[in-house]
Amino acid sequence: MDDNNNNKNFIVILIMGLLTAIGPLSIDMYLPAFPAIAKSLHTSVSQVTLSLSSFFIGISAGQLLYGPLLERFGRKPPLYAGLCLYFLASAGCALSPSVNALIVFRLLQALGGCAGMVAARAMVRDLFDVKENARIFSMLMLVVSVSPIIAPTLGGYITAALGWRYIFATLIIVILCILIGTYFYLPESKGPNPDFSLKPVFILRNFASVLKQRQFITFALTGAISYGGLYAYVGGSPYVFMEIFKVSEAQFGLIFSFIAAGLIGATQVNNILLKYYSSEHIIKIVTCCQSIIGIAFVCLTLMGWSNLFLTIVLVFLFLACQGFIFPNATALALAPLGHNAGNASALIGAIQLGIGACAAALISVLQNRTELPMAGVMACCAITAFTVFMLARKYIIPGATKQALEEGMVELIETF
Repeated sequence: MDDNNNNKNFIVILIMGLLTAIGPLSIDMYLPAFPAIAKSLHTSVSQVTLSLSSFFIGISAGQLLYGPLLERFGRKPPLYAGLCLYFLASAGCALSPSVNALIVFRLLQALGGCAGMVAARAMVRDLFDVKENARIFSMLMLVVSVSPIIAPTLGGYITAALGWRYIFATLIIVILCILIGTYFYLPESKGPNPDFSLKPVFILRNFASVLKQRQFITFALTGAISYGGLYAYVGGSPYVFMEIFKVSEAQFGLIFSFIAAGLIGATQVNNILLKYYSSEHIIKIVTCCQSIIGIAFVCLTLMGWSNLFLTIVLVFLFLACQGFIFPNATALALAPLGHNAGNASALIGAIQLGIGACAAALISVLQNRTELPMAGVMACCAITAFTVFMLARKYIIPGATKQALEEGMVELIETF
């Protein structure tokens, strides 16, 4: 019986990981194709980059839409609707006659794909015990981390062999497989709630109730601001590696894959550390380390000592830190909100992607034909996340912990 339950849990976690990976997969696979897309659509790489920005906007705003829908109609019906929209938008991307059409279809693709991200986070909170959430999020991160390892390399080879449009054809096949797995193997973790109103005033009141939770806002902001450094890397890496260091599309895919391996390794080490340390303690140490790495990256760039090898090493270490921060921050943010997990999950995603979109946009605005914009934004995100956490730890977390204990909603978080 235990083996059967373990197998079922493995399949459920795998599907939820794939749902969470839709966004990263949609981003990472087409990054190496930017020059080819620009040439094919008779535009510039900077214009193609706007399709990345529109994706960030769609995936951020869309999560606020799905939060209330997941509470009102249950987890799976809105999820099916989102995955079907993603399927249709992917077909539109593959057939786009102009860069403007691609930008619009990427927006719609994001609006569909973010359903999986919101639903997966909410279902973790529905299906598993609070104390298990950080471990489960680490396992989801393992599945998600495979995407940036495989996707850029695969995207580079598909572009070279068949053309960039076949990247979106591949995404259509992937989403069909996820739809089948969701239908047959993913349980409905929370049924419809007819009493949940979809009136704007009620929805805003629900979001406001989540934002009033001091523990939620502390860890949601810490995780999201830190995650902005990842999106700064995603937005800046094609220019830095392919334009400054002159690597090929295939080489860029391999570099991207190697750096992403840091995320995988970190998530697995995080599972081990959770046996000995609290999530809060891990976040404190790792955000500090990430800030130091970001500062070192900026200093080396300013002094002109940066090169391809050092850039790869520093970005690898920076993103490895993210493998510790994301699962722990998400688990602590959602811990007191089991009764409102759909809206809380939507807000986490919206905050995270909103900050990520700003970080990626800053790369374009600050572009000066060096690594400095990417390094600077990454460092600023890490330092700000560490500062927010430390200030909240002193002034907010003690009160949030006391409130949680009094209400009996979560177990008392260990203090240092």
